[in-house]
Amino acid sequence: MSVPLSATRFRGALMSAGLRVVSLDGWETHNRNAQGPWGPVHGVMVHHTGTSGTKHTVQVCHEGRPDLPGPLCHGVLTKDGTVHLVGYGRANHAGLGDGDVLRAVIAEKRLPPDNEANTDGNRVFYGFECENLGDGHDPWPEAQLDALARAAAAVCRAHHWTERSVLGHLEWQPGKVDPRGFPMDRLRGRVAEHLK
Repeated sequence: MSVPLSATRFRGALMSAGLRVVSLDGWETHNRNAQGPWGPVHGVMVHHTGTSGTKHTVQVCHEGRPDLPGPLCHGVLTKDGTVHLVGYGRANHAGLGDGDVLRAVIAEKRLPPDNEANTDGNRVFYGFECENLGDGHDPWPEAQLDALARAAAAVCRAHHWTERSVLGHLEWQPGKVDPRGFPMDRLRGRVAEHLK
C-alpha cells in the first residue's frame, strides 16, 4: 500500500529522470476527487489516446470528452517525448477492471487474464496517456517510448516498486486494446533497465 506522491514530488520524480516536463496551469488540483478517494496507489497504467496532434491531445486529456470529464490521466506523453502534466489526484483513465489483476500488481507477480470489471482503477493507478491513434499503424517514436519507460520507472522508483507495477489498460479492463503498437512486456523490460 502506498500513499500517492504529492504533486510536487510526482513532478520532481519525472524531472529527476531527465524528462522534459510541461505543466498546465492548475494541474496540481485538477482531479475527480469529489467522485471518490485517490489512493492508496499500487501501479502505473499506460494508455494510447486515439488522437493526434500535441495541442489537441493535451486539451482532450485535460478537459475530457462529452461522455467523460477530465482529467483523463496525470501525464500525457506526446510524440516528441514531452510529458504534459494535466491533472493530479483521481483521474478518469482506468475505469473498472479486474480485481485479480490488481492483486497481482500489488504482489508484483505476472498478470492473470482480465475477465472481470469489478474494481475501481481510477482510485489506485497513476495514468499516462500516450499520443497515438491506436490503429496499429501510427508509429511510436523512440523519443516517446523512452520517455514512457523513464516516466513509469520514475514513479516506480519513488514508491519502491518494480516493473511489475506497470500495466496496460488492455491488461486491466476486458475489451480494452490500449496501448496498441508495442507489447507491454517489452515496456516492462525497459522500465526494469531504468530501475537498475
